[in-house]
Amino acid sequence: MLMRTDPFRDLDRFAQQVFGAGTWSKPAAMPMDAYRTGDEFVVCFDLPGVDPGAVELDVERNVLTVKAERRPLPTGDDVRMHVSERRLGVFSRQLFLGDTLDTEHITANYDAGVLTVRIPIVEKAKPRRIEVGGAGERTQIEA
Repeated sequence: MLMRTDPFRDLDRFAQQVFGAGTWSKPAAMPMDAYRTGDEFVVCFDLPGVDPGAVELDVERNVLTVKAERRPLPTGDDVRMHVSERRLGVFSRQLFLGDTLDTEHITANYDAGVLTVRIPIVEKAKPRRIEVGGAGERTQIEA
């Protein structure tokens, strides 16, 4: 499943949320939910107002990287902004995936501002029943 390796990452994520928009060199964090359902692991990222073409998803050595950019609305000379509370800039999140997840068959869907990533669980990690043989079923090994 997901593995957390850096205890200070949450503190860094909080600081990024408080101190401004992200850039390509220092992207801001994006909120997410992660859960297991059946034979897959699901991660949902909140990306409201992000164009689906501005979302990048990469996997390298069991690390899933999600990057997205929310660009400013087109403005002209006749537009005067009264309130601007929506964060603009680059958002990024990296997830360290365990060996029990199948990184070859990841799927992603973007709908209503939510990016949903589905990662199947590998066959060897799924629960299975092991048959137990009785004492009468032993066979003798010949040397």
